[in-house]
Amino acid sequence: MKELIHKAQTLVEALPYIREFYGKTIVVKYGGSITGTDLTNFARDIVLMKYVGMHPVVVHGGGPQIGSLLDRLGISSRFVAGLRVTDSETMEIVEMVLVGKVNQEIITAINALGGNAVGASGKEGKIIIARKMDVSRFARENEIDIPEDTDLGMVGEVERINPHLIKVLEDAGFIPVIAPIGFDEQGRSYNINADHVAGKIAGALKAEKLIILTDVPGILDEENRLISSLTEASARDLIRRKVISKGMIPKVMCAIEALREGVHKVHIIDGRVEHSLILEIFTDAGVGTEIVL
Repeated sequence: MKELIHKAQTLVEALPYIREFYGKTIVVKYGGSITGTDLTNFARDIVLMKYVGMHPVVVHGGGPQIGSLLDRLGISSRFVAGLRVTDSETMEIVEMVLVGKVNQEIITAINALGGNAVGASGKEGKIIIARKMDVSRFARENEIDIPEDTDLGMVGEVERINPHLIKVLEDAGFIPVIAPIGFDEQGRSYNINADHVAGKIAGALKAEKLIILTDVPGILDEENRLISSLTEASARDLIRRKVISKGMIPKVMCAIEALREGVHKVHIIDGRVEHSLILEIFTDAGVGTEIVL
């Protein structure tokens, strides 16, 4: 009986959050490093969110899967500030893996658990209009050092988001699952950092939350202790002191940009923790790091 009462108490704790977020859009960035059983748990959480009246939108990466296939093909990978240098040959592999493999795996997992997911790259419905990344501006805005003559190839950044197709899918009861491939007015495809895409989509949709799933507990301080809450000023200071570094920098900067564009809260959480999404959304304590302006 005590176990049943505990389950009932858990549901009661979730009630105010269900009420608060009912009908609200929550953008979830799913990291490519989260696979296997963790993918199934993630898909179950997404389906539950939809069934209790939220509108989850999934944006996914796929870096490990891209790197694995490039290795098998004998194509070397090079990174600058956490961004993969992408020539035309690599771009073909990137698009094939993100759209043809990772996107389909997430859709399959969600639909197998009773959801109704629809996959798209940023090309469908002109969701993501992109441009070649301005490396010097990226370095300046992220307060990192990158040589001025660095060419990242077909690495892009979001010029604008057209959210119409996403809203149509939401209104029709579907769960959009979006791969971070954009294209420009000339039809050139670009590999875009998935955190950047998730932040821009969250901003365009005026989402209630942006939740970034990764393979670490959240943002850690100098002593490797979890920081539960962080402001923009504190985050920038940690970047300057190199406490926040490498792949965490784009995550934090996209979080700040999303907040400035109208997203209420951003959370960076460990997607490997079972039901981390549910713990973050439906409990008083939450998990990971919350970022606010």
